[in-house]
Amino acid sequence: MWAYLVRRVLYYIPLYLSILLVVMLMLRVNVDSAIMVKLGKNPTPEQIELIRTDMGLDKPFLTQYYILVKDVLTLSFEQRSWDQSVPVGEMIRKAIPPTLMITLPSLAITATISIAIGLVCSFNRGRWLDRGLMILAVLGMSVSYLVYIIIGQYFGASVLSQEMGVLPFEIQGYEPVIGPLEGESSAGLLNPMNWVKYCMLPVIIGVVVAMGYDTRFYRAVMVEECTRDYITTALAKGASSKKIMFVHMLKNALIPIVTRVMISLPFLIGGSILVEYYFSIPGMGRTMIDAINSKDFPVVQATVSVFAAFVIITVILTDVLYALVDPRVRLS
Repeated sequence: MWAYLVRRVLYYIPLYLSILLVVMLMLRVNVDSAIMVKLGKNPTPEQIELIRTDMGLDKPFLTQYYILVKDVLTLSFEQRSWDQSVPVGEMIRKAIPPTLMITLPSLAITATISIAIGLVCSFNRGRWLDRGLMILAVLGMSVSYLVYIIIGQYFGASVLSQEMGVLPFEIQGYEPVIGPLEGESSAGLLNPMNWVKYCMLPVIIGVVVAMGYDTRFYRAVMVEECTRDYITTALAKGASSKKIMFVHMLKNALIPIVTRVMISLPFLIGGSILVEYYFSIPGMGRTMIDAINSKDFPVVQATVSVFAAFVIITVILTDVLYALVDPRVRLS
């Protein structure tokens, strides 16, 4: 397995370096507009040259590319933000926890509920329960993510929370989930109420959006597994439905399940950009959007490099999980 991992990493290194190169080239095409944002109208040539030096744009392009690659390899990102004048690495370290507090629970809850619904639908296929759940799934996936965000903010955080006081949700903002509790000075303590107030509603929205797609996929997988010979044999031997579902069928369907879960990770990151922006959560998505709007190219480069590395790691990890869940798969 280790030899396989080394080969896959070596295979993706040129691809990753190419992604960084393309991003830098695309940003450098419009670099003059970033300078004008900093200087305003009618700057003098001396001011332009000074700001270019301050931004590090006076260095050769290959030198700038080398600095970015070095920052990625060392995970330091020591270059300073053009807009906030703080190290990019510090901004990323603060942005990653809020994103994880949304994406990881969304993924776990969506996968658990969708797999359970897929199992129920497969054993009741063609019946009213199956048809009703599939109609709800299609209706759910037919509505835009943005519509769910607006509805969630209005009913969940405005009506039920602020006007009626039923729910503790907040429309905007974020407080660390892991940190000192109220009235305490010690750090590193878990504060679940902060997660409920600032992250639970975005997680619910993410789950509702993804369940329509995932439920239909898992149902198709389970229905296909129901037609296998081993299911017929288990039924003929008198095995219970619970044993067939959770011992035989679910175990043999792990390959497509793992594929779907791992593929969903990058899409969850992309979906969190909308959620973070409209809920004012300072995660990776919000950081990247703000950097794009302010033409803060060092931050854009760093966030894109993190997202690209995450996607590549996900692809490699998917192949490894194949071998772990199915002994028939060999990494060679």
